[in-house]
Amino acid sequence: MPRQSISFTDPNDAWLKSQVENNEYASKSELVNDLIRQARKQQKQVDWLRLKIESAEKSGFTNASVDEILKESKERLNG
Repeated sequence: MPRQSISFTDPNDAWLKSQVENNEYASKSELVNDLIRQARKQQKQVDWLRLKIESAEKSGFTNASVDEILKESKERLNG
């Protein structure tokens, strides 16, 4: 695994340390990797929503109900 050296602001470093001290994570590295995984997942969701919005804008109207649209969106976001 590649090693990196990064700097944190004092408040961010204190928060990272508190998460490790509270046994939420074994190390700051584990926490930072988890945050990056979460950000990547969130970015995939944002990208999917952006594509859906662009597609919807180009296609005009839909026959799907509001409930159907919300259900599909929630399934994709949580899946």
